[in-house]
Amino acid sequence: MSGSRRLLLASQSPRRRELLAQIGVPLDCVQVDVDESPLAGESPAAYVARLALAKARAGWQLAGRGPVLGSDTTVVCDRQILGKPMDEADCVATLMRLSGRTHQVLTAVALVDDERDAVEVVETEVAFRPLSEDECRRYWATGEPQDKAGSYGIQGLGAVFVAAINGSYSSVVGLPLQETATLLSQFGVDVWQQR
Repeated sequence: MSGSRRLLLASQSPRRRELLAQIGVPLDCVQVDVDESPLAGESPAAYVARLALAKARAGWQLAGRGPVLGSDTTVVCDRQILGKPMDEADCVATLMRLSGRTHQVLTAVALVDDERDAVEVVETEVAFRPLSEDECRRYWATGEPQDKAGSYGIQGLGAVFVAAINGSYSSVVGLPLQETATLLSQFGVDVWQQR
């Protein structure tokens, strides 16, 4: 597959790098700085799409080459965006809000090159079993939830909270692989290049 283009990932997320490696996509990374504040009245889907595209465009401007992939993931409960926790109390409050309920995880993936851009949003439903405040505090103490939207990581210690999932598991981790592979092919990037 010598004709395939090399991907540039506008993210420092180790999870996204691992997911792209899982499907055999070699890449380079560029760190971008994008304001992640939601806009007034912005829907969660519009929010993640805007951020993913902004990250990809920022990566394109820095590198001057493409294709560039940007992505953003957010957790939504009662149509409200749940970001990364500010402190232990915020983490515990967020997890207790998700306790015994189903919430949505939205991940947008965007690709940009010198000719075009494309973005897709994938929604997955995640059901939590009932949680106790004590276990939420113990989970905070592990350090895992501190940089995670919705205060948990499904691919790590937080997996014990998840009773069921309806949709793309990889999207909840940080990148919907089926949709990403389809977009990559449209931009001349092959999967299964390296294993």
